[in-house]
Amino acid sequence: MQRPPPPEDYSLKETSPHLGGGGVTGDKLTSTYDLVEQMQYLYVRVVKAKDLPAKDITGSLDPYVEVKLGNYKGTTRHFEKKTNPEWNQVFAFSKDRVQASVLEVTVKDKDMVKDDFVGRVMFDVNEIPKRVPPDSPLAPQWYRLEDRKGDKVKGELMLAVWMGTQADEAFPEAWHSDAATVTSESLANIRSKVYLSPKLWYVRVNVIEAQDLLPTEKGKFPEVYVKAILGNQALRTRISQSRTINPMWNEDLMFVAAEPFEEHLVLSVEDRVGPNKDEVLGKCVIPLQNVERRLDYKPVNTRWYNLEKHVVVVDGDQKKKEIKFASRIHLRICLEGGYHVLDESTHYSSDLRPTAKQLWKYNIGVLELGILNAQGLMPMKTKDGKGTTDAYCVAKYGQKWVRTRTIIDSFTPKWNEQYTWEVFDPCTVITIGVFDNCHLHGGGDKPGGARDSRIGKVRIRLSTLETDRVYTHSYPLLVLHPSGVKKMGEVQLAVRFTCSSLLNMMHIYTQPLLPKMHYLHPLSVTQLDSLRHQATQIVSMRLSRAEPPLRKEIVEYMLDVDSHMWSMRRSKANFFRIMGVLSGLIAVGRWFDQICNWKNPLTTILIHILFVILVLYPELILPTVFLYLFLIGVWYYRWRPRNPPHMDTRLSHADNAHPDELDEEFDTFPTSRPADIVRMRYDRLRSVAGRIQTVVGDLATQGERLQSLLSWRDPRATALFVIFCLIAAIVLYVTPFRVVALIAGIYVLRHPRFRHRLPSVPLNFFRRLPARTDSML
Repeated sequence: MQRPPPPEDYSLKETSPHLGGGGVTGDKLTSTYDLVEQMQYLYVRVVKAKDLPAKDITGSLDPYVEVKLGNYKGTTRHFEKKTNPEWNQVFAFSKDRVQASVLEVTVKDKDMVKDDFVGRVMFDVNEIPKRVPPDSPLAPQWYRLEDRKGDKVKGELMLAVWMGTQADEAFPEAWHSDAATVTSESLANIRSKVYLSPKLWYVRVNVIEAQDLLPTEKGKFPEVYVKAILGNQALRTRISQSRTINPMWNEDLMFVAAEPFEEHLVLSVEDRVGPNKDEVLGKCVIPLQNVERRLDYKPVNTRWYNLEKHVVVVDGDQKKKEIKFASRIHLRICLEGGYHVLDESTHYSSDLRPTAKQLWKYNIGVLELGILNAQGLMPMKTKDGKGTTDAYCVAKYGQKWVRTRTIIDSFTPKWNEQYTWEVFDPCTVITIGVFDNCHLHGGGDKPGGARDSRIGKVRIRLSTLETDRVYTHSYPLLVLHPSGVKKMGEVQLAVRFTCSSLLNMMHIYTQPLLPKMHYLHPLSVTQLDSLRHQATQIVSMRLSRAEPPLRKEIVEYMLDVDSHMWSMRRSKANFFRIMGVLSGLIAVGRWFDQICNWKNPLTTILIHILFVILVLYPELILPTVFLYLFLIGVWYYRWRPRNPPHMDTRLSHADNAHPDELDEEFDTFPTSRPADIVRMRYDRLRSVAGRIQTVVGDLATQGERLQSLLSWRDPRATALFVIFCLIAAIVLYVTPFRVVALIAGIYVLRHPRFRHRLPSVPLNFFRRLPARTDSML
């Protein structure tokens, strides 16, 4: 009888890598570039050559350089008919993979049949000097070329050869020995790269009124509306209720735009003359560079814009188009700098700052990430009849995206690359994704070509990390397929969150989560959903135009574009999250029932004594409650979480989802079912259920935030709450209960003049508490 396969291990594993090549003192490392394992590389910088001899019959030379170390060989680009070429290319050979003792740098002449040998320079690997960053760069020097016998020949080659690590400044631009099978055209696709998201703005267009419109049909009341187009975004106002040639709307239209502004805002006033037939009465084009930028809630000045209309004029036998300025439109347009343009899921935001840099506050620390390696990756594609994976990592925090180099044909890739971000808010999330590169051998760049495959994703909330501690863990890489959840391997990371000012960071917990404009002039949920969709499309489009491109499928996966879609599995998970929150209240009810039924007589007697004391001395009720919460918080400190949260398959209900539910989750939207009626009803059900799912998830989030007050999931927030409980217990103990009740009642019933429009400090603190959304798959 065949044994069933062992269950997948989805747990988080703590690791102990040899970071930085140095020792660890407590939780702090003692060397630079210290969150990754040190990797030794032999670097060869080929700068240029001079006085090379001619080899062809025509007396010309098409030179290139071949750098060879053992079985690994790299070549520079070649020049046509040039005896003094300049390459300035760097080659990096991993010391772990190379056993050769001689480095050979050969100059060759490119030929149709067989390349001619020009000369070479040989180096003994054991005598190559070592350079430890941040030493000064090694200066290149001229070397005389030799023939195969070792005799000097005509021509010199300028080189720099040294032993270094991945901390060397030449590392990102170098050709690596593990990319030997990659074509020179695809080399850009395997190098590490840092990207910046475009700066996003909300564009508010307040359409007020128009004047002197010329309706299409005389004698008919015009049904006029305004259509605004910005790039691929199109919005329109309602039809004006004032059926005159001077219609009024006073409606706001919101768009997303990215710097540098490439598209103009196009507004057209249109008259509905029949079913599905509209006539343009006038149009104006507004460059966004000329639009005023608003940093607060004060309205900007309005402005009248001329409406152009192209009129066909018959002049003899010729027809000409003339532009007429017969009408005007009254607008208030501004670029909103006081909002944060949401391009990520609100649960996993990595940046909460407003668009305008003038409104940014001080940074409170630094986040450092070491991407070490991956283990046990699954084959993602087939090459030469065998499974292979060309893996790379992408990390996103704030406006900065980083991409590691691609490790070719390896199920256990080692990156050992370290990156740094400034932190402005600890209640943010860094996202790390692992992908398979499908663009190394051509074809992928064509329309409809290959797409980079998802291997898995990790999210880490900064507020769940202790400051100045190095976290080294191996995270499971989980992907949901129509057949169920699948572990694609593990990625090993090293993370450190360093705080520059503890006081400033604690102050952040009392501030609103989003910029003030989100509360003073809030946007509707529908607007935010639509604007977020537009923002993600703009970001993915801009990053896909970088070189090398960060492709659309990568950006959308990192930004959780499809997280709002209906899923029976997610709805079940959110329901059981709520049940998990309510389980505490249910347990208290059961405990009280046991007290009433004298299951434990000693406990029941103590409760009776406590009840009598509180009845005789009611002023002790609140101090006792806060003291009890303080003691619980101190007691739970022993069991505080020591590891960051990770993807939880059981919480996500991914490990026991029904195949039919997964088929529904991976179904297209709209559904691909053939019957029209079924499609309509099914889509309506999914749309409604998606909203319910979001509401249930939000309720679960609030309950989990209550739980996290004393759970030490966010050590700083729990410390603040525990200290507050102690202070409140002392103050309430020495203050008469009547005074406390009077002050609380007067505060609750205070005049609106004394109320602030921004959220209160307790509410701000509560919204910053972590929930289990970070662990949802």
